[in-house]
Amino acid sequence: MNESKQIIVAVIGLAHGHIYQMCRGLIAAGAQLKYVYDEDLSAVQSFTRVFPQVIPVQSEEDVFSDREVKLVASADIPSKRAALGIRAMKAGKDFFCAKAPAITQRQIRGIKKTMRKTGNKFFVFYSEFFESEAAVYADKLIKEGTIGKVLNVTILAPHRLGESRPKWFYERKKSGGILIDIGSHQFDQFLTFTGNNRAKILSSGIGNFAHRDFEGFDDFGDVHLVGENGATGYIRVDWFTPEALPVFGDGKVVILGETGYIELRKYIDVGCGDSCENVILVTKDKISKESVKDKTEKPFFSNLIYDCLHRTETAMSFKQTFHAMELAVKSQKKAKRLI
Repeated sequence: MNESKQIIVAVIGLAHGHIYQMCRGLIAAGAQLKYVYDEDLSAVQSFTRVFPQVIPVQSEEDVFSDREVKLVASADIPSKRAALGIRAMKAGKDFFCAKAPAITQRQIRGIKKTMRKTGNKFFVFYSEFFESEAAVYADKLIKEGTIGKVLNVTILAPHRLGESRPKWFYERKKSGGILIDIGSHQFDQFLTFTGNNRAKILSSGIGNFAHRDFEGFDDFGDVHLVGENGATGYIRVDWFTPEALPVFGDGKVVILGETGYIELRKYIDVGCGDSCENVILVTKDKISKESVKDKTEKPFFSNLIYDCLHRTETAMSFKQTFHAMELAVKSQKKAKRLI
């Protein structure tokens, strides 16, 4: 599928570090970075040190007016991503942004309307699935029927807060809140692993247990949800990764099926050295534990470029992408404040 030398990419918005992962993936798939724009010149300087081939420009319009640019990539502040994507699509470009792509239902409706009107695409980088070999491998096992019908998915997604977060990160009006920010990854995974097109929120909660200096901040959130096929899910997200852990978070997923279960230990398997991307599989016939790191194809970026070229939908289901957005926004809005 790699025909990506025809795809010219421009970057607008460097607020989140995911843009580096996104651009590395696009380049590895064969795309060419042409421009970068951000109001923060120091962020642009840092970006061009990593990607010296890219040309800094003076405005967004320099990007939108260049017909050679087919895809705009962005990790702008979450509250700005939907509007930027809408402008890009109206300018004839496809758009690719970091999660979370929207923080209100109105923004989601605007994205959908613009996609229908322009025929352009709005991709979202749900890295906790697309860049996790364990998650991609588990999806393959599920589709092969290895554990039968999926009944429940439990996702634990702790993250490290660190000391270098920008001011906007702590402002819910800009970040969306924890169930939108971190949670958007998890809603996408729930829909994928359970094979649901739709789901509903049964309950959700948010709290600020230990960061009271930041009034508009959530450091904990959880959600209970159910898919239209009856599969249930529990999602827990938090900013309480201990300093001793050598990765950003001890992400785990447990997928219960009718005839077996799968456990994913994505970023670290505590007590097992530096092992990661581990997949534990238990069925009526076997018990196994395997690291799939560097063994599993991650087709997302090559598929994204293929979709830009051929107007197809192989990288991600846009229906699912939008519904994952809606679930994140609804869960945050209806969340009970725990503390």
